[in-house]
Amino acid sequence: MDPSKVAIIGPGRLGTAFAYKFRRDGKDVVMYYHNADICAEINRTHLNPLHLTSELAQLMGGMEKVPRLTGVMATNDLEKVVEGHDVIILSITMSRLREFLSHIKPLIAKKSGKTCLVSPIKGLSSDEKTSELITPSQMIQNHLFSLKDKFEIICIGGPFFDMDIAMGKPVCVTAAGGKGVTKDFIGSFLKLNRRELTSYYNFDTVGIEACGALKNIVANIKGVSDQLNLGNSLPGTIFARSGVEIRSLSKLLGGSFQAFHSQAGVGDMYITLSSEASKNYRYGKYFYELFNGNPIDTDIRSRKKIDGTPEGPDTIKNVNRYLEKKNMYSPLFHCAHKIFHESTSRDEIREQIIQACQFDKRDKEYIGTFSKLVYRLFPNTWYRRHKGFIS
Repeated sequence: MDPSKVAIIGPGRLGTAFAYKFRRDGKDVVMYYHNADICAEINRTHLNPLHLTSELAQLMGGMEKVPRLTGVMATNDLEKVVEGHDVIILSITMSRLREFLSHIKPLIAKKSGKTCLVSPIKGLSSDEKTSELITPSQMIQNHLFSLKDKFEIICIGGPFFDMDIAMGKPVCVTAAGGKGVTKDFIGSFLKLNRRELTSYYNFDTVGIEACGALKNIVANIKGVSDQLNLGNSLPGTIFARSGVEIRSLSKLLGGSFQAFHSQAGVGDMYITLSSEASKNYRYGKYFYELFNGNPIDTDIRSRKKIDGTPEGPDTIKNVNRYLEKKNMYSPLFHCAHKIFHESTSRDEIREQIIQACQFDKRDKEYIGTFSKLVYRLFPNTWYRRHKGFIS
């Protein structure tokens, strides 16, 4: 790969933050956005009119103190972006990924060299007919399968907020993918100034992505629970028991148990559950504050209060569809669907959280010797069922 330049798809919060970071590191940075007027505004003012700028101005004491995106070029010419760059950061939402891959596929096909697609996307997609869940890298692999010799995929996970990356605060991430290309990417892009950004390597791409998506659901629940005056002890139970469910579901999706114990697992979940900077945590708070008995209306009003897209609400629907298909016992994730899609009163929301945390059917905190053996023999079938005899 050519390490001197990088393309960023989408001038959202994270895309803009990466533009600041890579430009500070001396890279040639191009940002793609479909709206020509927005691109022209970025090129004229060297500020993003959509995201981050006003928040940076508040933190730094005025618009004149906001760092400029000098040297960053914005364009709506996707063909030029793909043709001219070996490394492309996909800073888009999971809901837009499938459509974008349709646009980029013929452009990658006619390139002479390989393209490295870097995904910091945090979400899971569900097929309407089969209810199967897939991660961003799995969707990319499936969609571009006929071009498998023309691209590589690297996923980025871990505890990072866009504002910290934009401002050069210390951030440590996890990068997962093919060992050779991922370590090249880490050395060329993620470890140039380790006081600002550094990275660990992980082989478990699917596990890293599953952790990154599922912890957003837990953050939605935590945001709600913090409004309920349930004391200071319950958050520990939410954190610990959600880890059990994340590990089990990650394994079913094709990941490994160990991913949860990484930067992208417990590291990312800790900050997402505990910080006001987390969109998904704030979504949970707003949902309870604005709740009017109608989950759909409350969802719309809650999203309007957040700059950017909280990934948790859409992931909840997809995960619940999968849990129902698998008949999988997952009290916290079932609780999330009931809160954000079925509840009719605040008392019902409160009761759902207490039921999920305090009335778990499982009475052991450890995996017994027999279960460990069966996990090894039948990793995709040995899990507790939600209903029926096996439950």
